[in-house]
Amino acid sequence: MQVKLIIAAIKPFKLEEVREALTSIGVRGMMVTEIKGFGSQSGHTEIYRGAEYAVNFVPKVKLEIVVSEAMAEQVVETIATTAKTDKIGDGKIFVLDVESAMRVRTGETNADAL
Repeated sequence: MQVKLIIAAIKPFKLEEVREALTSIGVRGMMVTEIKGFGSQSGHTEIYRGAEYAVNFVPKVKLEIVVSEAMAEQVVETIATTAKTDKIGDGKIFVLDVESAMRVRTGETNADAL
């Protein structure tokens, strides 16, 4: 069975809501990283101690989730609907093929490793 890697960049305050939604559809694990980036938002200006400065990178959270191919579309839809705020900077989702996966403890591979 094919395995997919789903990478999503979302707004940090949406993390817990997205995690709960993914758990409810059967996602059993994910990796989470705090990141900074820019896209359409492309940063903004802030005032700190009276001086204005440019904030070129916006804080985001990156989710990395490996699921069976059969589950990938549902995971993408769940992230998209849960993370959406209808404001600029809601994020991006990418789906990649996984060549192989292995559970270190048991040696199980691919879908069995999930």
